Amino acid sequence: MDIYEHWIAGAARPANSNRLGPVYNPATGEQERQVRLADETDVAAAVHAAKTAFESWSETSVTARARIMFAFRQLLVEHELELAGVISREHGKTIDDARGEVVRGREVVEFACGIPQLLKGDFNDQVSGGVDSFSFRQPLGVVAGITPFNFPIMVPLWMHPIAIACGNTFVLKPSERVPGASDLVARLYREAGLPDGVFNVVHGDKVAVDALLRSPDVAAVSFVGSTPIAKYVHETATAHGKRVQALGGAKNHAVVMPDADLDYVTDHLVAAGYGSAGQRCMAISAVVAVGPVADALVAKLRDKTRQVRIGPGDDPASEMGPVISAAARERILSYVDEGRAAGAEVVVDGRDTSVAGKPEGFYVGPTLLDHVHPAMKVYTDEIFGPVLSVLRVATLDEAIDLIAANPYGNGTAVFTSSGEVARTFQRRVPVGMIGVNVPIPVPMAFHSFGGWKDSLFGDHHIHGPEGVRFYTRAKVVTQRWPHVNEESLAALNFPNAT
Repeated sequence: MDIYEHWIAGAARPANSNRLGPVYNPATGEQERQVRLADETDVAAAVHAAKTAFESWSETSVTARARIMFAFRQLLVEHELELAGVISREHGKTIDDARGEVVRGREVVEFACGIPQLLKGDFNDQVSGGVDSFSFRQPLGVVAGITPFNFPIMVPLWMHPIAIACGNTFVLKPSERVPGASDLVARLYREAGLPDGVFNVVHGDKVAVDALLRSPDVAAVSFVGSTPIAKYVHETATAHGKRVQALGGAKNHAVVMPDADLDYVTDHLVAAGYGSAGQRCMAISAVVAVGPVADALVAKLRDKTRQVRIGPGDDPASEMGPVISAAARERILSYVDEGRAAGAEVVVDGRDTSVAGKPEGFYVGPTLLDHVHPAMKVYTDEIFGPVLSVLRVATLDEAIDLIAANPYGNGTAVFTSSGEVARTFQRRVPVGMIGVNVPIPVPMAFHSFGGWKDSLFGDHHIHGPEGVRFYTRAKVVTQRWPHVNEESLAALNFPNAT
Protein backbone atom coordinates (compact mmCIF):
# COMPACT_ATOMS: atom_id res chain seq x y z
CA MET A 1 0.00 0.00 0.00
CA ASP A 2 1.40 3.42 -0.99
CA ILE A 3 2.70 5.63 1.82
CA TYR A 4 2.65 9.41 2.04
CA GLU A 5 6.11 10.43 3.26
CA HIS A 6 7.22 13.73 4.74
CA TRP A 7 8.41 16.48 2.39
CA ILE A 8 11.62 18.00 3.72
CA ALA A 9 14.15 20.21 1.93
CA GLY A 10 12.50 19.84 -1.45
CA ALA A 11 11.93 16.08 -1.61
CA ALA A 12 10.07 13.15 -0.04
CA ARG A 13 12.40 11.97 2.71
CA PRO A 14 12.82 8.70 4.57
CA ALA A 15 11.61 9.07 8.14
CA ASN A 16 12.92 7.98 11.50
CA SER A 17 9.47 6.95 12.66
CA ASN A 18 8.00 3.62 11.65
CA ARG A 19 4.50 4.59 12.75
CA LEU A 20 1.88 4.59 10.00
CA GLY A 21 -1.69 5.85 9.91
CA PRO A 22 -4.54 4.81 7.61
CA VAL A 23 -5.93 7.05 4.87
CA TYR A 24 -9.53 6.13 4.04
CA ASN A 25 -11.91 6.84 1.22
CA PRO A 26 -14.99 7.91 3.22
CA ALA A 27 -17.31 7.14 0.31
CA THR A 28 -16.43 3.44 0.41
CA GLY A 29 -15.12 3.08 3.96
CA GLU A 30 -12.00 1.41 2.56
CA GLN A 31 -8.40 2.20 3.42
CA GLU A 32 -6.59 3.25 0.25
CA ARG A 33 -3.19 4.49 1.45
CA GLN A 34 -1.03 4.99 4.51
CA VAL A 35 0.68 8.05 5.89
CA ARG A 36 3.94 8.26 7.83
CA LEU A 37 3.43 9.67 11.33
CA ALA A 38 6.35 11.83 12.42
CA ASP A 39 8.34 11.55 15.60
CA GLU A 40 10.31 14.39 17.21
CA THR A 41 13.40 13.78 15.05
CA ASP A 42 11.35 14.01 11.84
CA VAL A 43 9.93 17.34 12.97
CA ALA A 44 13.39 18.52 13.95
CA ALA A 45 14.68 17.66 10.48
CA ALA A 46 11.93 19.70 8.83
CA VAL A 47 12.50 22.65 11.14
CA HIS A 48 16.26 22.47 10.51
CA ALA A 49 15.69 22.48 6.75
CA ALA A 50 13.44 25.52 7.10
CA LYS A 51 15.89 27.30 9.38
CA THR A 52 18.74 26.72 6.92
CA ALA A 53 16.64 27.93 3.98
CA PHE A 54 15.57 31.06 5.85
CA GLU A 55 19.08 32.52 5.69
CA SER A 56 18.90 32.99 1.93
CA TRP A 57 15.12 33.15 1.40
CA SER A 58 14.69 36.08 3.79
CA GLU A 59 17.25 37.98 1.71
CA THR A 60 15.52 37.18 -1.58
CA SER A 61 13.96 40.25 -3.15
CA VAL A 62 10.23 40.79 -2.79
CA THR A 63 10.05 40.89 -6.58
CA ALA A 64 11.54 37.40 -6.87
CA ARG A 65 9.25 36.09 -4.14
CA ALA A 66 6.22 37.57 -5.91
CA ARG A 67 7.21 35.93 -9.21
CA ILE A 68 7.31 32.52 -7.54
CA MET A 69 3.85 33.18 -6.14
CA PHE A 70 2.60 34.04 -9.63
CA ALA A 71 4.07 30.76 -10.96
CA PHE A 72 2.56 28.79 -8.07
CA ARG A 73 -0.81 30.39 -8.68
CA GLN A 74 -0.74 29.29 -12.33
CA LEU A 75 0.10 25.72 -11.32
CA LEU A 76 -2.88 25.68 -8.99
CA VAL A 77 -5.04 26.62 -11.97
CA GLU A 78 -3.54 23.90 -14.15
CA HIS A 79 -3.87 21.22 -11.46
CA GLU A 80 -7.29 22.26 -10.13
CA LEU A 81 -9.07 19.06 -11.14
CA GLU A 82 -6.24 16.86 -9.89
CA LEU A 83 -6.27 18.60 -6.51
CA ALA A 84 -10.05 18.38 -6.33
CA GLY A 85 -9.91 14.66 -7.04
CA VAL A 86 -7.43 14.06 -4.23
CA ILE A 87 -9.53 16.10 -1.82
CA SER A 88 -12.77 14.35 -2.76
CA ARG A 89 -11.20 10.90 -2.47
CA GLU A 90 -9.73 11.49 1.00
CA HIS A 91 -12.31 13.87 2.49
CA GLY A 92 -15.52 12.74 0.80
CA LYS A 93 -16.81 16.11 -0.43
CA THR A 94 -18.12 16.42 -3.96
CA ILE A 95 -15.76 17.30 -6.80
CA ASP A 96 -17.51 20.65 -7.35
CA ASP A 97 -17.16 21.50 -3.66
CA ALA A 98 -13.50 20.49 -3.73
CA ARG A 99 -12.90 22.67 -6.81
CA GLY A 100 -14.48 25.58 -4.97
CA GLU A 101 -12.08 24.99 -2.10
CA VAL A 102 -9.11 25.11 -4.48
CA VAL A 103 -10.37 28.37 -5.98
CA ARG A 104 -10.92 30.05 -2.60
CA GLY A 105 -7.45 29.00 -1.48
CA ARG A 106 -5.94 30.22 -4.73
CA GLU A 107 -7.38 33.67 -4.04
CA VAL A 108 -5.00 33.94 -1.07
CA VAL A 109 -2.09 33.17 -3.39
CA GLU A 110 -3.31 35.94 -5.67
CA PHE A 111 -3.31 38.28 -2.67
CA ALA A 112 0.24 37.16 -1.82
CA CYS A 113 1.34 37.98 -5.39
CA GLY A 114 1.00 41.63 -4.35
CA ILE A 115 3.57 41.26 -1.57
CA PRO A 116 5.78 44.16 -2.75
CA GLN A 117 2.88 46.54 -2.18
CA LEU A 118 1.80 44.82 1.05
CA LEU A 119 5.25 45.16 2.63
CA LYS A 120 5.74 48.84 1.81
CA GLY A 121 6.73 50.81 4.88
CA ASP A 122 6.22 54.44 5.94
CA PHE A 123 8.61 57.38 5.74
CA ASN A 124 8.66 60.77 7.40
CA ASP A 125 11.15 63.34 6.17
CA GLN A 126 12.59 65.89 8.61
CA VAL A 127 10.87 64.76 11.82
CA SER A 128 13.46 66.92 13.53
CA GLY A 129 16.35 69.03 12.35
CA GLY A 130 18.21 66.82 9.88
CA VAL A 131 16.44 63.69 11.18
CA ASP A 132 14.30 61.29 9.15
CA SER A 133 12.19 58.38 10.41
CA PHE A 134 10.90 55.32 8.56
CA SER A 135 9.43 51.90 9.28
CA PHE A 136 9.49 48.54 7.55
CA ARG A 137 8.56 44.93 8.30
CA GLN A 138 10.77 41.84 8.39
CA PRO A 139 9.94 38.11 8.43
CA LEU A 140 9.92 36.14 11.68
CA GLY A 141 11.89 33.05 10.64
CA VAL A 142 10.56 29.50 10.67
CA VAL A 143 6.77 29.42 11.07
CA ALA A 144 4.44 26.44 11.32
CA GLY A 145 0.88 25.65 10.28
CA ILE A 146 -1.33 22.98 11.86
CA THR A 147 -4.46 22.43 9.81
CA PRO A 148 -7.73 20.42 10.00
CA PHE A 149 -9.23 17.72 7.79
CA ASN A 150 -12.23 19.66 6.54
CA PHE A 151 -10.36 21.90 4.07
CA PRO A 152 -7.24 19.99 3.01
CA ILE A 153 -5.97 22.72 0.67
CA MET A 154 -7.87 25.94 1.43
CA VAL A 155 -6.95 26.32 5.09
CA PRO A 156 -3.22 25.63 4.53
CA LEU A 157 -3.36 28.14 1.67
CA TRP A 158 -4.66 30.70 4.17
CA MET A 159 -1.25 30.40 5.83
CA HIS A 160 1.80 29.41 3.83
CA PRO A 161 1.55 31.65 0.72
CA ILE A 162 1.49 34.80 2.83
CA ALA A 163 4.11 33.53 5.26
CA ILE A 164 6.46 32.53 2.44
CA ALA A 165 5.87 35.69 0.40
CA CYS A 166 6.76 37.72 3.50
CA GLY A 167 10.16 35.97 3.59
CA ASN A 168 9.53 33.25 6.18
CA THR A 169 10.05 29.53 5.73
CA PHE A 170 7.23 27.13 6.55
CA VAL A 171 6.58 23.74 8.13
CA LEU A 172 3.08 22.40 7.54
CA LYS A 173 1.48 19.68 9.68
CA PRO A 174 -1.74 18.84 7.82
CA SER A 175 -4.42 16.51 9.13
CA GLU A 176 -3.18 12.95 8.86
CA ARG A 177 -6.63 11.99 7.55
CA VAL A 178 -6.20 14.01 4.32
CA PRO A 179 -2.47 14.21 3.50
CA GLY A 180 -2.67 13.99 -0.29
CA ALA A 181 -3.36 17.64 -1.15
CA SER A 182 -0.41 18.89 0.91
CA ASP A 183 1.89 16.37 -0.76
CA LEU A 184 0.84 17.65 -4.19
CA VAL A 185 1.14 21.30 -3.14
CA ALA A 186 4.75 20.68 -2.06
CA ARG A 187 5.55 19.35 -5.51
CA LEU A 188 3.85 22.32 -7.18
CA TYR A 189 5.93 24.73 -5.09
CA ARG A 190 9.08 22.99 -6.27
CA GLU A 191 7.88 23.25 -9.88
CA ALA A 192 7.18 26.96 -9.34
CA GLY A 193 10.83 27.49 -8.41
CA LEU A 194 10.59 27.73 -4.63
CA PRO A 195 13.99 26.91 -3.13
CA ASP A 196 14.39 23.67 -1.21
CA GLY A 197 13.53 23.93 2.47
CA VAL A 198 11.28 26.97 2.22
CA PHE A 199 8.15 24.77 2.34
CA ASN A 200 8.16 21.49 4.25
CA VAL A 201 5.43 19.00 5.21
CA VAL A 202 5.49 16.68 8.21
CA HIS A 203 2.57 14.30 8.61
CA GLY A 204 1.55 13.13 12.03
CA ASP A 205 -0.54 13.33 15.15
CA LYS A 206 -0.10 14.91 18.59
CA VAL A 207 3.57 13.90 18.67
CA ALA A 208 4.29 16.12 15.67
CA VAL A 209 2.07 18.93 16.97
CA ASP A 210 3.83 19.04 20.33
CA ALA A 211 7.25 18.96 18.71
CA LEU A 212 6.36 22.04 16.64
CA LEU A 213 4.83 23.87 19.60
CA ARG A 214 7.93 23.33 21.71
CA SER A 215 10.65 23.74 19.07
CA PRO A 216 12.93 26.68 19.96
CA ASP A 217 13.47 27.35 16.25
CA VAL A 218 9.78 27.87 15.39
CA ALA A 219 8.85 31.54 15.76
CA ALA A 220 5.11 31.41 15.15
CA VAL A 221 2.27 28.91 14.86
CA SER A 222 -1.00 29.14 12.91
CA PHE A 223 -3.74 26.68 13.81
CA VAL A 224 -7.30 25.88 12.73
CA GLY A 225 -9.35 23.22 14.51
CA SER A 226 -11.61 22.61 17.47
CA THR A 227 -11.80 25.00 20.41
CA PRO A 228 -10.25 22.65 23.01
CA ILE A 229 -7.23 22.02 20.79
CA ALA A 230 -7.01 25.71 19.82
CA LYS A 231 -6.77 26.58 23.53
CA TYR A 232 -4.08 23.95 24.01
CA VAL A 233 -2.08 25.16 21.00
CA HIS A 234 -2.34 28.79 22.11
CA GLU A 235 -1.34 28.09 25.71
CA THR A 236 1.50 25.70 24.85
CA ALA A 237 3.03 27.72 22.01
CA THR A 238 2.71 31.00 23.91
CA ALA A 239 4.42 29.42 26.92
CA HIS A 240 7.31 28.60 24.59
CA GLY A 241 7.62 32.19 23.40
CA LYS A 242 5.85 31.91 20.06
CA ARG A 243 3.44 34.18 18.27
CA VAL A 244 0.16 32.29 17.89
CA GLN A 245 -3.08 32.56 15.95
CA ALA A 246 -5.39 29.66 16.84
CA LEU A 247 -8.85 29.48 15.27
CA GLY A 248 -11.30 27.28 17.16
CA GLY A 249 -14.79 25.87 16.77
CA ALA A 250 -18.11 27.43 15.91
CA LYS A 251 -21.85 27.39 16.36
CA ASN A 252 -23.05 29.55 13.52
CA HIS A 253 -26.55 31.00 13.70
CA ALA A 254 -28.81 32.19 10.88
CA VAL A 255 -31.57 34.51 12.04
CA VAL A 256 -34.66 34.50 9.83
CA MET A 257 -36.97 37.49 10.13
CA PRO A 258 -40.67 37.43 9.18
CA ASP A 259 -40.05 39.74 6.21
CA ALA A 260 -37.48 37.41 4.60
CA ASP A 261 -38.10 35.68 1.26
CA LEU A 262 -38.50 32.06 2.44
CA ASP A 263 -37.72 30.45 -0.91
CA TYR A 264 -34.43 32.34 -1.04
CA VAL A 265 -33.73 31.68 2.64
CA THR A 266 -34.38 27.95 2.59
CA ASP A 267 -32.34 27.39 -0.58
CA HIS A 268 -29.37 29.03 1.12
CA LEU A 269 -29.86 27.39 4.52
CA VAL A 270 -29.96 23.92 2.99
CA ALA A 271 -26.76 24.68 1.07
CA ALA A 272 -25.05 26.25 4.09
CA GLY A 273 -26.13 23.56 6.54
CA TYR A 274 -25.57 20.42 4.48
CA GLY A 275 -22.81 21.37 2.03
CA SER A 276 -19.69 19.30 2.67
CA ALA A 277 -21.88 17.22 5.03
CA GLY A 278 -21.87 20.12 7.49
CA GLN A 279 -18.10 19.77 8.03
CA ARG A 280 -17.29 23.45 7.65
CA CYS A 281 -16.29 25.80 10.43
CA MET A 282 -18.62 28.36 8.83
CA ALA A 283 -21.54 25.97 8.24
CA ILE A 284 -24.91 27.11 9.54
CA SER A 285 -25.98 24.72 12.29
CA ALA A 286 -28.55 26.80 14.23
CA VAL A 287 -31.50 28.48 12.50
CA VAL A 288 -33.21 31.09 14.68
CA ALA A 289 -36.80 31.66 13.53
CA VAL A 290 -38.19 35.00 14.71
CA GLY A 291 -41.90 35.37 15.46
CA PRO A 292 -44.54 33.94 13.12
CA VAL A 293 -42.09 32.79 10.42
CA ALA A 294 -41.20 29.50 12.15
CA ASP A 295 -43.87 27.08 10.90
CA ALA A 296 -43.63 28.12 7.25
CA LEU A 297 -39.82 28.14 7.44
CA VAL A 298 -39.64 24.62 8.87
CA ALA A 299 -42.11 23.32 6.28
CA LYS A 300 -40.00 24.64 3.40
CA LEU A 301 -36.76 23.43 5.00
CA ARG A 302 -38.27 19.97 5.41
CA ASP A 303 -39.22 19.71 1.75
CA LYS A 304 -35.86 20.95 0.46
CA THR A 305 -33.83 18.88 2.92
CA ARG A 306 -35.52 15.73 1.64
CA GLN A 307 -34.45 16.61 -1.90
CA VAL A 308 -30.70 16.65 -1.19
CA ARG A 309 -28.96 13.93 -3.22
CA ILE A 310 -26.43 11.91 -1.23
CA GLY A 311 -23.64 9.84 -2.72
CA PRO A 312 -19.90 9.54 -3.35
CA GLY A 313 -18.11 12.77 -4.11
CA ASP A 314 -16.96 11.66 -7.56
CA ASP A 315 -20.55 11.06 -8.72
CA PRO A 316 -21.74 14.18 -10.60
CA ALA A 317 -25.26 13.54 -9.33
CA SER A 318 -24.20 13.82 -5.67
CA GLU A 319 -24.87 17.05 -3.81
CA MET A 320 -23.56 15.82 -0.45
CA GLY A 321 -20.98 13.16 0.30
CA PRO A 322 -20.08 11.18 3.42
CA VAL A 323 -18.58 12.42 6.68
CA ILE A 324 -14.89 11.93 7.31
CA SER A 325 -14.86 8.71 9.38
CA ALA A 326 -16.91 5.98 11.00
CA ALA A 327 -16.24 7.60 14.39
CA ALA A 328 -17.58 10.93 13.13
CA ARG A 329 -20.70 9.21 11.84
CA GLU A 330 -21.37 7.55 15.20
CA ARG A 331 -20.80 10.82 17.06
CA ILE A 332 -23.25 12.70 14.83
CA LEU A 333 -25.90 10.01 15.15
CA SER A 334 -25.58 10.07 18.93
CA TYR A 335 -26.29 13.81 18.96
CA VAL A 336 -29.49 13.28 17.00
CA ASP A 337 -30.50 10.54 19.46
CA GLU A 338 -29.83 12.87 22.39
CA GLY A 339 -31.71 15.74 20.77
CA ARG A 340 -34.78 13.61 20.24
CA ALA A 341 -34.62 12.29 23.79
CA ALA A 342 -34.37 15.86 25.09
CA GLY A 343 -37.56 16.89 23.31
CA ALA A 344 -36.49 18.11 19.89
CA GLU A 345 -38.68 17.09 16.95
CA VAL A 346 -36.85 15.14 14.25
CA VAL A 347 -38.46 16.64 11.14
CA VAL A 348 -36.08 14.95 8.67
CA ASP A 349 -34.14 11.94 9.94
CA GLY A 350 -30.80 11.10 8.26
CA ARG A 351 -29.74 8.39 10.70
CA ASP A 352 -30.59 5.40 8.51
CA THR A 353 -29.16 6.78 5.27
CA SER A 354 -27.43 4.31 2.98
CA VAL A 355 -26.01 4.64 -0.53
CA ALA A 356 -26.46 1.90 -3.08
CA GLY A 357 -23.24 0.02 -3.74
CA LYS A 358 -21.42 1.75 -0.87
CA PRO A 359 -22.59 -0.17 2.22
CA GLU A 360 -19.45 0.62 4.23
CA GLY A 361 -19.33 4.35 3.39
CA PHE A 362 -19.49 6.88 6.21
CA TYR A 363 -22.84 8.40 5.30
CA VAL A 364 -25.20 10.48 7.43
CA GLY A 365 -28.22 11.97 5.72
CA PRO A 366 -29.29 15.61 6.11
CA THR A 367 -31.13 15.91 9.42
CA LEU A 368 -33.52 18.68 10.46
CA LEU A 369 -34.51 19.24 14.10
CA ASP A 370 -37.23 21.63 15.28
CA HIS A 371 -38.15 22.99 18.73
CA VAL A 372 -34.53 22.89 19.86
CA HIS A 373 -33.79 24.71 23.12
CA PRO A 374 -30.51 26.33 24.17
CA ALA A 375 -29.86 23.80 26.94
CA MET A 376 -29.85 20.82 24.58
CA LYS A 377 -26.46 19.32 23.68
CA VAL A 378 -27.47 19.32 20.03
CA TYR A 379 -27.33 23.12 20.35
CA THR A 380 -24.52 23.68 22.87
CA ASP A 381 -21.97 21.40 21.19
CA GLU A 382 -20.31 21.73 17.81
CA ILE A 383 -21.67 18.66 16.00
CA PHE A 384 -19.70 19.15 12.76
CA GLY A 385 -22.13 17.17 10.66
CA PRO A 386 -25.27 17.56 8.51
CA VAL A 387 -27.61 18.48 11.36
CA LEU A 388 -29.65 21.69 11.20
CA SER A 389 -31.40 22.79 14.42
CA VAL A 390 -34.29 25.27 14.51
CA LEU A 391 -34.79 27.45 17.58
CA ARG A 392 -37.81 29.74 17.96
CA VAL A 393 -37.76 33.23 19.49
CA ALA A 394 -40.24 36.09 19.56
CA THR A 395 -38.09 39.09 18.63
CA LEU A 396 -34.84 40.21 17.05
CA ASP A 397 -33.58 41.22 20.49
CA GLU A 398 -34.09 37.66 21.73
CA ALA A 399 -32.23 36.32 18.70
CA ILE A 400 -29.26 38.63 19.34
CA ASP A 401 -29.26 37.72 23.04
CA LEU A 402 -29.24 34.02 22.13
CA ILE A 403 -26.21 34.46 19.88
CA ALA A 404 -24.46 36.64 22.45
CA ALA A 405 -24.90 33.98 25.14
CA ASN A 406 -23.25 31.31 22.99
CA PRO A 407 -19.52 30.84 23.73
CA TYR A 408 -18.63 30.74 20.02
CA GLY A 409 -18.41 33.78 17.79
CA ASN A 410 -17.20 32.65 14.39
CA GLY A 411 -19.91 33.51 11.84
CA THR A 412 -23.56 34.45 11.78
CA ALA A 413 -26.17 35.68 9.32
CA VAL A 414 -29.49 37.50 9.23
CA PHE A 415 -32.11 37.12 6.51
CA THR A 416 -34.32 40.17 6.19
CA SER A 417 -35.68 42.80 3.82
CA SER A 418 -35.14 45.55 6.38
CA GLY A 419 -32.05 47.73 6.32
CA GLU A 420 -32.78 48.81 9.89
CA VAL A 421 -32.82 45.18 11.08
CA ALA A 422 -29.61 44.42 9.20
CA ARG A 423 -27.80 47.45 10.62
CA THR A 424 -28.96 46.71 14.16
CA PHE A 425 -27.89 43.09 13.85
CA GLN A 426 -24.44 43.71 12.43
CA ARG A 427 -23.65 46.36 15.03
CA ARG A 428 -24.87 44.48 18.08
CA VAL A 429 -24.07 40.84 17.52
CA PRO A 430 -20.70 39.78 19.11
CA VAL A 431 -19.44 37.69 16.18
CA GLY A 432 -16.41 38.14 13.94
CA MET A 433 -17.94 37.50 10.50
CA ILE A 434 -21.48 38.57 9.66
CA GLY A 435 -23.64 37.92 6.64
CA VAL A 436 -26.68 39.93 5.58
CA ASN A 437 -28.72 37.62 3.36
CA VAL A 438 -25.44 35.71 2.91
CA PRO A 439 -25.35 32.49 4.98
CA ILE A 440 -21.61 31.76 4.90
CA PRO A 441 -19.88 35.16 5.12
CA VAL A 442 -16.31 34.02 4.50
CA PRO A 443 -14.30 37.14 3.63
CA MET A 444 -12.40 37.46 0.39
CA ALA A 445 -8.63 37.05 0.62
CA PHE A 446 -8.00 40.80 0.81
CA HIS A 447 -9.90 40.90 4.10
CA SER A 448 -9.03 38.71 7.07
CA PHE A 449 -10.84 35.65 8.45
CA GLY A 450 -11.47 35.21 12.16
CA GLY A 451 -14.08 34.90 14.86
CA TRP A 452 -14.57 36.23 18.37
CA LYS A 453 -14.85 34.64 21.80
CA ASP A 454 -13.99 30.90 21.87
CA SER A 455 -13.58 30.84 18.09
CA LEU A 456 -10.20 32.60 18.15
CA PHE A 457 -7.21 32.59 20.49
CA GLY A 458 -4.53 35.18 19.79
CA ASP A 459 -4.55 38.74 18.54
CA HIS A 460 -4.54 38.18 14.80
CA HIS A 461 -7.11 36.94 12.31
CA ILE A 462 -5.86 34.80 9.43
CA HIS A 463 -4.83 35.71 5.85
CA GLY A 464 -5.42 39.13 4.34
CA PRO A 465 -3.80 42.22 5.89
CA GLU A 466 -3.71 40.67 9.36
CA GLY A 467 -1.88 37.67 7.92
CA VAL A 468 0.89 39.96 6.68
CA ARG A 469 1.12 41.57 10.10
CA PHE A 470 1.15 38.19 11.85
CA TYR A 471 4.04 36.83 9.77
CA THR A 472 6.21 39.96 10.04
CA ARG A 473 7.67 42.15 12.73
CA ALA A 474 7.96 45.94 12.50
CA LYS A 475 11.10 48.04 12.77
CA VAL A 476 11.27 51.82 13.04
CA VAL A 477 14.50 53.62 12.14
CA THR A 478 15.36 57.17 13.17
CA GLN A 479 18.44 58.43 11.32
CA ARG A 480 20.58 61.49 10.96
CA TRP A 481 23.55 62.22 8.71
CA PRO A 482 25.43 65.17 10.26
CA HIS A 483 27.59 67.47 8.23
CA VAL A 484 31.34 67.19 8.66
CA ASN A 485 32.48 69.19 11.71
CA GLU A 486 28.86 69.98 12.63
CA GLU A 487 28.40 70.97 16.27
CA SER A 488 27.13 68.07 18.36
CA LEU A 489 23.80 68.69 20.08
CA ALA A 490 24.00 65.66 22.36
CA ALA A 491 22.63 66.25 25.86
CA LEU A 492 21.67 64.20 28.89
CA ASN A 493 18.16 65.58 28.88
CA PHE A 494 15.47 64.86 26.30
CA PRO A 495 15.71 67.37 23.45
CA ASN A 496 13.29 70.25 23.90
CA ALA A 497 13.81 71.96 20.55
CA THR A 498 13.51 70.78 16.97
